[in-house]
Amino acid sequence: MIEELAKKVGIKFNNIDLLQQAVTHRSYLNEHRDYKLEHNERLEFLGDAVLELVVTEYLYNNYPNNPEGEMTNWRAALVNGEMLATISREIGVEEFLMMSRGEAKDKGRARQYLLANAFEAITGAIYLDQKTKGYAACKQFILKHVVTKLPNIIEKKLYLDAKSRFQEEAQERAGLTPSYRVLEETGPDHDKKFVIGAYIGEEMVAKGEGLSKQEAQRNAAEKALEEKGW
Repeated sequence: MIEELAKKVGIKFNNIDLLQQAVTHRSYLNEHRDYKLEHNERLEFLGDAVLELVVTEYLYNNYPNNPEGEMTNWRAALVNGEMLATISREIGVEEFLMMSRGEAKDKGRARQYLLANAFEAITGAIYLDQKTKGYAACKQFILKHVVTKLPNIIEKKLYLDAKSRFQEEAQERAGLTPSYRVLEETGPDHDKKFVIGAYIGEEMVAKGEGLSKQEAQRNAAEKALEEKGW
């Protein structure tokens, strides 16, 4: 079965166990004591470094006139957990994840975290498996699956945080700077929950929730961008 994932990844593995290990979460070992492989955290550690280097090298070579700060933002947008989880899903990694029954039930943020880590671990597995050609193989894999997302990130300014993007778009399209208002505040001081509205003028575009005002504002801005189709 893991050979199917190797085909999707596009690498002929010398040691297919490395790929199997790359999709093995720590929780799976707790329920399967006789499992012969390690979990994927060391591969993830290695793959994270390779991924960052390939992306950095690409940006350095292809954007000679862009300042370091701008390229740092682009790189962050390319290698953040949300993006890597999306790419993992596109490749088809999710159906091959080895995890505990408890982890398998969680389809939310925890699953996204697992998928992002698995992508980094797969990168690490490719690097180790392809021996002297490890970096070249990783580079080809990353250019195909990750760097191809860059034009969309630059065009839609996805490298900016949601509040900055919403502000830019609102000023450009409506000539107004967005504002945020607390609509609801619940819970004791140590465990507060906020509901905040994102407004353009007097129009409430969207609501966001969070455990801090900043988090609720970010969520409101993200939803406002979706609501407006920006």
